[in-house]
Amino acid sequence: MARASTDADNRLLQAQEPLATLQERCGGTLPGEIAIPELRELVAKVQESQLRLARTVTAFDGEEIITAWIEAAPNAKKDGGCFIGVANWQSEPVPEETDTSQLNRKRDVDQSAAELTARLDTKQCVLTVESEARDLADLTARMREARGHPWTDLIAIKGNSHQQPLHWRLLDGAECEIEGSDRIWTASLVPLGRPDPGSGGFDLYLVPNRPLVDRRKAGSRPAQSTMHSIGRDLSPVLRQPIARIIANAETIRSKMAGPLAEEYSNYAADIAAAGQHLMGLIEDLSDLEVVESEGFSTAPDHIDAGDVARRAVGILAVRAQEKNIQLQVPSAAEPKLATAEFRRVLQILLNIITNAIRYSPDGSPVDIAIDETKFGPRIIVSDMGPGLSDEQQAVIFEKFERLGRTGDGGSGLGLYISRRIARAMGGDLTVKSAPGKGARFVLDLPAAEAA
Repeated sequence: MARASTDADNRLLQAQEPLATLQERCGGTLPGEIAIPELRELVAKVQESQLRLARTVTAFDGEEIITAWIEAAPNAKKDGGCFIGVANWQSEPVPEETDTSQLNRKRDVDQSAAELTARLDTKQCVLTVESEARDLADLTARMREARGHPWTDLIAIKGNSHQQPLHWRLLDGAECEIEGSDRIWTASLVPLGRPDPGSGGFDLYLVPNRPLVDRRKAGSRPAQSTMHSIGRDLSPVLRQPIARIIANAETIRSKMAGPLAEEYSNYAADIAAAGQHLMGLIEDLSDLEVVESEGFSTAPDHIDAGDVARRAVGILAVRAQEKNIQLQVPSAAEPKLATAEFRRVLQILLNIITNAIRYSPDGSPVDIAIDETKFGPRIIVSDMGPGLSDEQQAVIFEKFERLGRTGDGGSGLGLYISRRIARAMGGDLTVKSAPGKGARFVLDLPAAEAA
């Protein structure tokens, strides 16, 4: 029906009708770069393989959808390029867009622009959550610790004082304010399950009104290595499929998809727990790479050590209640100012308070106190656990050290990473303990610099 040819740089040199008109309607010229995406891809593969290839090519010329059978063969001459043959040319009008297709496109846009994604159950309670946004670190930690609670308990819906959670249709598209972020967020709720939307739970996407401005100093980022790494290369790739495994396992465990024998629900719970453990290990390995990189430093700011401690307690309240642990937190009477990175201090406190909850007897208290030293604030986390011997205290901050414990869900990296971070901020993390007398982890932070 029509013929064309390209050069060694995959430029369309000449083309007969109707291919020439399609090239122009797609924004190209003759001669010029191939403007038809699927044809450009086919020609590139022929050039690379030096084989004759053929396939159906689809394109939109601005008015109609064009489909044609295209054969491309390499030019045996030294000049390179391809010979192209066109057959079975067909054109169809563009179908009218339905409400469903418009909705699906909106969902695709929201998913690609979202900086936090979460899987919710049928009551809009959190099952899993993933986010890499720095200003959502606090919210992400809270949502992970508040599994089984409505997501609206953790986010302020603008202009809405009604009891939460509302029907999902009223929350879809709502503007949200999130503590710790100066951006405005839009919630996008995607109902799962048929024929009743939401019968299989929901996917939640939080979309920001603008990109996050990076105010960190240039020297605060670790030097990039040319080698492949878990943190930079593998962690983002692994997070999404593991999060999907956890979400689907939680869906099965909670029997949202329908009645299920109890033993299978227990199997799903084991899968979800294993997925959570694997996700935690990936996060620890990612942090390990960062803190061990050359030039690692933090982004210091003026923070209130007491405020950070109270936030950490709030995040871990649900976990403490599961063991009937009382978290005793200092009052907000007088600020204890320090020069440190808020997110990193919160990370350290979450780690050591989580450990205190894990190893404390059910019903016992965990005390979080704040002292003021001549060097700066000191946060002390005390528990009534089994305590540590002198030999254990000597190695507890070493890499992959778990003191012989198995099956406790730890990676042996949390305390090592926490001490590295504390020292990078100009502080320190130490422990004081004795067998049978619990443990006291002490986080020292540098005093706030004068304004």
